[in-house]
Amino acid sequence: MNLKHSSFEPGEFSEAFAKQNFSEVRELIYSKNKNDVERALAKKKRDLSDFMALISPAAAPYLEQMAQEAQSLTQKRFGKTIQLYIPLYLSNECLSSCTYCGFRKENEIPRVRLTKEEVLKEVEILKSWGYESVLLVTGDMNKKAGRDYLLEAISWIRPYFAQISAEVQPMDQADYELLRAAGLNGVMIYQETYGPNYKEFHYKGSKSNFNYRLQTPDRLGKAGIHKIGLGCLLGIEDWRADSWMVAFHLEFLKKTYWRTKFSISFPRLRPAEGVLEPGHPVNDKELAQLICAYRLLDENLELSLSTRESSEFRDHAIHFGITSLSAGSKTDPGGYASEKENLEQFSIDDDRSAFAVASKLKSQGLEAVFKDWEKSFG
Repeated sequence: MNLKHSSFEPGEFSEAFAKQNFSEVRELIYSKNKNDVERALAKKKRDLSDFMALISPAAAPYLEQMAQEAQSLTQKRFGKTIQLYIPLYLSNECLSSCTYCGFRKENEIPRVRLTKEEVLKEVEILKSWGYESVLLVTGDMNKKAGRDYLLEAISWIRPYFAQISAEVQPMDQADYELLRAAGLNGVMIYQETYGPNYKEFHYKGSKSNFNYRLQTPDRLGKAGIHKIGLGCLLGIEDWRADSWMVAFHLEFLKKTYWRTKFSISFPRLRPAEGVLEPGHPVNDKELAQLICAYRLLDENLELSLSTRESSEFRDHAIHFGITSLSAGSKTDPGGYASEKENLEQFSIDDDRSAFAVASKLKSQGLEAVFKDWEKSFG
C-alpha cells in the first residue's frame, strides 16, 4: 500500500482512496510504538504517518504532553475564542435505512417537515439566544426535503443569520452551486465509516451508495462552497482506522481545493430510537487523544464538538483543541418552539443553554463568539 501522501495531484478523491486498504491502515496504526510517537511529537510539522502514531494505542501515555501542545497551537491560531453554532432541524422525513439513526425509514415515528411559519418560529427563538451561525439538518428525502426545499428554507432565514451551513443528503455539483448562490456557506458531509462494512450500516436508500457519498466533498469543492466539514461516526467501526481515513481525505481536499475552509467533527454514537449499540466504543481518553492528534496535525483546522458529549468532557476539550461548539441544541424538527415526543435523531448529553455555555467559557478565560463570517463577504 502506498502511504506517501505528500504530492497529491488534483483529481477525484476516490482515485486516491482506491489505493488504500482499511485493514492495512488499521494494522499499521496498531504497529506503532513509543519511538514512533516520540518522533512525531518532536516534529514541528507533522504528516499522516505522524498522525497515525499519535492516534495509536502507543500514544496513550503521552496524552498530557499532546494536550499541552494542542492547547498552545490552538491559542496561537484561534486565540481564546470558541465559536457557538446551533442546529436547526427542518425535517425528519427519511427514505434511508441507517442502523444508528433515529430518523431511519423503519422507525415508526411521526414525520415532520417544517413550514415557513414553523421555521420562523424556530428562528425567533435562536435569534433571542444570540445565534448568528445555524446548521440546517434534514433526513434523506430528496423529493420533500431536497434542494428545492432547502432553497426555500435558506430564503426564509437568510436575513437573520450571518452564516448558514447544512448537514443534509449528498447532492450534485449543480445543486450545491444553486445553494451557494442562495446563501449557503458550508456543508457538513460525514462518510460515517470508510471501512468495508459500510453497507452493513447503510443497507437501503440513497445513503447506501458509498461512492456517491465519498465523492461529495469533491463536488462541494468544485461548487465553491466556503467550508466543508468532514468526520466519521465514532463507534461503528475501528475509530483509529476511520479517523486516519478522515485525515487522509482532509489532506487530499486541502491540496486540491486550497481556497476552501475545512472542519472536523467528532460525533460519537448516541442512543436513539431503534438503533444499534456501538460495536467499537470510544472512551473519553481516546476521544481526547484523537482531538489532540488532529490539532497536532494541523494548527489551522477548525475542530467542532456537539452536544452529543457531556458538559464535563466539553469543558475540558475546549482547552486542548476544540474551536467550535453547539449549545442548547434540539435534534427534532420544531424542537425549539414546541415539545414533541419521539422526533429526535439522537439524544443529546450536554443540555445546557447557550447562555450557560457562554458563561462557562467566560469563567475559564474564553470568549464565546456567535459570528465569525460576514455575509457581505459572500
